[in-house]
Amino acid sequence: MKTKNYLKYTLTILVIILLNFTNKVHAQNIEDLYKKIDLFSEVLEKIKKEYVTEIDQGKAMDAAINGLLQSLDPYSAYMNPEIFKESNTETSGEFGGLGIEVTMESGVVKVITPIDDTPAARAGIKTGDYIVKINGNQVQGKTLMESVNLMRGPIGSSIEITIRRKGLKKAKIYKIVREVIEIKSVVSKEVEGKVGYLRLRAFNQNSANQLKREIKKIDKNKKMIGYILDLRNNPGGLLSQAITISDFFLNDGEIVSTKGRKNTENRKFFAKSGDTINGKPLIVLINNGSASASEIVAGALQDHKRAVLLGETTFGKGSVQSIIPLQNMGAIRLTISKYYLPSGKSISGIGVTPDIMVEETEENFLINTDTDNQLNYAIKLLIG
Repeated sequence: MKTKNYLKYTLTILVIILLNFTNKVHAQNIEDLYKKIDLFSEVLEKIKKEYVTEIDQGKAMDAAINGLLQSLDPYSAYMNPEIFKESNTETSGEFGGLGIEVTMESGVVKVITPIDDTPAARAGIKTGDYIVKINGNQVQGKTLMESVNLMRGPIGSSIEITIRRKGLKKAKIYKIVREVIEIKSVVSKEVEGKVGYLRLRAFNQNSANQLKREIKKIDKNKKMIGYILDLRNNPGGLLSQAITISDFFLNDGEIVSTKGRKNTENRKFFAKSGDTINGKPLIVLINNGSASASEIVAGALQDHKRAVLLGETTFGKGSVQSIIPLQNMGAIRLTISKYYLPSGKSISGIGVTPDIMVEETEENFLINTDTDNQLNYAIKLLIG
């Protein structure tokens, strides 16, 4: 009896000590946070009084907020009310600009992919290019949103961008005229009456319906022996569309899972019965410009051995962002979860590796033309 009472007494003392320690740690953390806030206020005041020229405090605060978000990862960012309004225009499928998907790397703007048949693509901008100047102004020191804003402008106006490219010793300058960018998700054709070619340029709200419509058109030809799904230079888009499109080619099994800090972000998505192309051979074309939703589709089909992946290693964007509106009518784009392929592999910073590595060979290489050696290779594999 005495032993039991002693154990109860000891456990009670331990719990009290632990609770007291936790409270002290919490109090210390709060105190440290307030010290940092005081330090920030002091720095801002010093800048206001001592900096060589007068500063706009509002812009300085915006930059500080964005700096906090950018310190988390390259995809989190602050959007002031003006930029947030423009981003809403972009998601509707029509916007003004050059036609490139970009991210931030080492303080400069990196091209994820030029969008097909846009001013940037026609000018010769390539995946992996680094934009170092916009109209002669250094990009270094600017936020991603500020850089994107500089690239936008009145339709028909011209812009000069300076890029650095691996393999080129000197920077290259491009003069490009801004246009209305219309994102057409799907392009299709029949090759030699035997192969169905499906080019998916983006994962927007209507992509799955458009792709299904094109598959049905091609599938009327009973001589079809296989399909090519082209995801090259596809920067991604909606997760829901990636899941639906993956499901077109799978009968069952996991497509993708997401894991985040909140339980609501921990989800698994599975294929339903029914293969839209009835088990016909499928080759998926990928390259360094295939990102996000493209990597989900390619990775799921590879893991289930449903398709052969051909081309180059993908971009490696394995995270999901959410747009969270703010009281000032702006918003933050915040990474809320990471996605994982059926094998459990994350492709963040790694990408999806093709089963057959085929690099671009032509200097004047253009997707879906005679110079497209990757597509030609895939056609030969199917037709023989």
